[in-house]
Amino acid sequence: MLNQFSRTELLIGRKAMDILAGSRVAVFGIGGVGGYVAEALARSGVGHLELIDSDQVCLTNLNRQIIAVRSTIGQDKVDVMEKRILDINPDAEVCVHKCFYLPENQDQFDFSRYSYVVDAVDTVTAKIALVLQAQAAGVPVISSMGTGNKLDPAALQVADIYKTSVCPLARVMRRELKRRGVKHLKVVYSREEPIKPGDGWEEVRRENPDRRAVPGSSPFVPAAAGLLIASEVVRDLIKAAGGRQG
Repeated sequence: MLNQFSRTELLIGRKAMDILAGSRVAVFGIGGVGGYVAEALARSGVGHLELIDSDQVCLTNLNRQIIAVRSTIGQDKVDVMEKRILDINPDAEVCVHKCFYLPENQDQFDFSRYSYVVDAVDTVTAKIALVLQAQAAGVPVISSMGTGNKLDPAALQVADIYKTSVCPLARVMRRELKRRGVKHLKVVYSREEPIKPGDGWEEVRRENPDRRAVPGSSPFVPAAAGLLIASEVVRDLIKAAGGRQG
């Protein structure tokens, strides 16, 4: 019988679809990158998703975030994402956490329950804590590096953190992870040189007084990074369970 995943099953097979349906993926950060990750995983048939973010949709999200439209401004991002996922797959199990992931609250999350962890958060402290907790639990993790101030989605690559270059965030992560004895981390990063924000920066800065730097953004790079991450998660889940891959 045809269903919403019939075309995917043609590529990867029934066994792989069953693997995805039984997988639980935690997506930390439901923004420009994480929103596309969560949606692509839902459309791939991942049956259990945990969404972690405390932000609400705002006007400046409309240029790049899949959950951001005029009618969702002011709503919690995880709630909007949950509604989209259940509209795609009513059988999915979605658990939302309306908080930022921080070292101070990491004990609220049982990483041993996850099949995979996606790091799509912005801060270095949170990213490092996520990686350390996932690896301590023996759970695969993939991290998004910087997508702000970039225009070229073709410059995105999947690599180990220690084989990255150009990306300023990846440089900081390499240093901090090395200090903590982390030997490997799969990341998606861009080899495009960051573009310096131009006109309008001061106005955006005034609206975000708590941020030291407000990057420019495009619809292309965060979306492409999110889809690339989701494809890696799906492939790794199927491979680890011995299912067929396309």
